[in-house]
Amino acid sequence: MIEVPKAFAVSYARARVQFLEGAAAAGMSITSHNHPLPGRDGEVLAMDVALDGAPDAERLLVISSACHGAEGYCGSGVQVFATHDAEWRAKARAAGVAVLYIHALNPHGFSWVRRVTHENVDLNRNFQDFAHPLPVNLPYAELHPLLLPETWPPAPDNEAAIARFIAEHGIDQYQAAVSQGQHAFADGLFYGGKEPTWSNNTLRQVLRTHGTRARHIAWIDLHTGLGPSGLGERIFAGEDDASALARARAWWGSDGQTPVTSIYDGSSTSARLTGLMWGAMPQECPQATYTGIAMEYGTVPITEVVNALRADHWLHTHAQAPEPLRLAIKQQMLATFYVDTDEWRAQIITQARQAMFQAVDGLASS
Repeated sequence: MIEVPKAFAVSYARARVQFLEGAAAAGMSITSHNHPLPGRDGEVLAMDVALDGAPDAERLLVISSACHGAEGYCGSGVQVFATHDAEWRAKARAAGVAVLYIHALNPHGFSWVRRVTHENVDLNRNFQDFAHPLPVNLPYAELHPLLLPETWPPAPDNEAAIARFIAEHGIDQYQAAVSQGQHAFADGLFYGGKEPTWSNNTLRQVLRTHGTRARHIAWIDLHTGLGPSGLGERIFAGEDDASALARARAWWGSDGQTPVTSIYDGSSTSARLTGLMWGAMPQECPQATYTGIAMEYGTVPITEVVNALRADHWLHTHAQAPEPLRLAIKQQMLATFYVDTDEWRAQIITQARQAMFQAVDGLASS
């Protein structure tokens, strides 16, 4: 089995090679969907898909990474480790569960160390019905000019204004205002877009190809950036439905030892969001009973996460920024979404592996 540190890579290009090599060595069926743009180092970008198991399996587990590009440094490591994990693969096979690995949902953000897609869109706010009016986020509109100031680092008066907002409304309201998604400011944070992104359309194609024959589908989508460092919060990823939430908690909750939280009842560290990616599953695979979680690993405090995103968005609109500042912002982004220690990486693998085993048990009992 591959050592835990070696499953994780220091660039998208290397992460992709490791994933494809691991999937090929395991005899998985591999399909690559090439992105229209090159990566940071001129490399080909792709959403790579590997199927481990029968294409017509009634029970399917999806494990995906890099919905928010820079978070792929964590998620890819989990996927690479899984391709080399003989015990894990035997567990899924014995239960008749096919496993679909989707590597780099947002390869552009992964390569360029950005959270957003090449359209500057937060993929996990982009699954809206664009034929109808889009959600309006008035608190974000108030904060937008403060979040993206003219200069970086921000001036003291800018920082003081944000501090006043937090003092008046609380850190939870600040997080909700910034992160719940918005469709009015194309250069802004957590922008949901005006139309489906390349990643949105490509993911739907993948689900139609691999998911329409399954009767039961589970999904573990790997994320970083919320909560205590190294803790993998299992956030329910589905409709506001009591029976679906109960099923997710029965599968992944371990009688409260590894609780499944929800944005609907306020138990999650995440704000209540719209346009979430899981919405594609019942739309593209309506024949299947769907159960999913987002595995959200903590890294740094939320104020540091927001500041890293502010800096990255500022840099995106200031292409002539000095090279030392550009490098510092990119280093800050990477450190915000990937903790480069063996202890953190071991925590990631241990918790992901547990959730994967639990998903197979849950599917097998369906």
